[in-house]
Amino acid sequence: MDGPLKELKKLEQLTSGSGSTKSKSPSIDQSLDALLESLRNAKERFQAGAGSQATLESLAKTVEEKKKEVDDRQKEVYNALAKFGKALDKKFPNPLPSYDPLFTSPEAKAALERTIAVHFLRTGQFDTAETFLSESNIDVDPEMRAHFMDLHRIMLSLRNGNISPALGWAHYNDDFLEARSSPLMFHLHRFEYLRQLLSPQADVAAAIAYARATFPQFFPTHTAEIGRLMNCVTYLPLSRFVKSPYADLANPSIHSDLERMFATEYCASLGMSRQAPLRVISDIGGGGALARIEKGRKVMRERKSEWSQTDELPIEIPLPQENRYHSVFACPVSKEQSTEANPPMMMTCGHVITKESLQKLSKPGGRVKCPYCPMESNIQTAMRVYF
Repeated sequence: MDGPLKELKKLEQLTSGSGSTKSKSPSIDQSLDALLESLRNAKERFQAGAGSQATLESLAKTVEEKKKEVDDRQKEVYNALAKFGKALDKKFPNPLPSYDPLFTSPEAKAALERTIAVHFLRTGQFDTAETFLSESNIDVDPEMRAHFMDLHRIMLSLRNGNISPALGWAHYNDDFLEARSSPLMFHLHRFEYLRQLLSPQADVAAAIAYARATFPQFFPTHTAEIGRLMNCVTYLPLSRFVKSPYADLANPSIHSDLERMFATEYCASLGMSRQAPLRVISDIGGGGALARIEKGRKVMRERKSEWSQTDELPIEIPLPQENRYHSVFACPVSKEQSTEANPPMMMTCGHVITKESLQKLSKPGGRVKCPYCPMESNIQTAMRVYF
C-alpha cells in the first residue's frame, strides 16, 4: 500500500489550507484570501474618495491573477487525484467482488456499529467514539470504556518513560501474569534500570541500587539476562556503550517492544487480542487477500471444481508475519507438526520445541536442558508461541 498512500499524502497536501512546499501555486484558500483583501482595500479607497481608474485596473489585474492561481491549483489537484486512482488500480488489478448486502438486519447493523465504536475506543480516539455513540443506536459498557481509557493512559506514561502506572497494573494482576508465565514485570524493571543507567544525567549508583532491589526475584528465570544487565555497566559512558557487545540494550526498540508487550497482556486480561479486529481486517483485506481469494474462486468456477472440503483455503494468501495465526511449526526434536494439543513452546534460551518434547526432556523439579544449547530452564517458564 506504499504507492497509494504516497499519492494520497500528496493529494492531502494539495487540498489542505496550509499549502504544500512542492506546489507551483498558492493554496486556493490563500488565493481567495488575498483577493478578498484586495477588494476590501479598493472599497476603502473609494469610500475615502481616493479611488481612481488606476485602482479599478489594478483590481481587475489582481482578479485575473488570483483566478489563474486557483485554476492552476485545481489542475494540480486533478492530476494528483488521477495519479492516486492509477496507484489504486495498480495495487488492486482485479475488481473487488460484489456481494449481497451483509448488514441488512437490525442485529447485523448493531453489531457493525458496535465494532466500529469499540475500534475507536481501542485506538484511543475517545472523542470520535463518543460522537459516534451519540449518533448511533448502540451503547458500549462503561466498564469497557474505562478499561480502554486506562490502557491508553498507561501507554502514554510508558512512552514518556514512566513505568509506575504499568507497574501498578502488573502488581494488581500478578496472579494473571504468573499463570501466563509473562515476563512483563521483569521487562518493566529492566526498562527502568536501563533508563536510569543510560540517561544523559545517569546516576550509575542509583541504577545499580534499583537493580539490587528488583532483580533478585527474577534471577531463577532470567539469569543470563540479569548477568548482561549488570555487566554492561563496565562499558559506560554511553558513547562507549553503543559500540560494545551490549549495544542492543541501548536500542530504542526495547521501548516499543515493552509497549507492545504491555498492550498484549492488558488486552489478554480482558479476553481480547492485542490487535484491534477492525484494523486486522482492513490490513489483510487491503493488502490484497480479498482480491486473491476472489481470483481463486473465479478459477474454481471456471474449472467447475469445488472450493475446498476442509476448513482451509486451497491457496496461499501472503500475509504479514503479525497476521499469521495458524501454526505450521514442525518440532526439530520429534519431527512432528504442532497441533492445538501439542503447541510450540519457547524456552528461556529462545529455542522452540513442541510441548510433548518439552515434557519428555524435563527432569525432576521441572528443569529442562535445551537440546540445542547449554542453557537450562524451568518447564513452567516455557511460553507458547504462534507462527
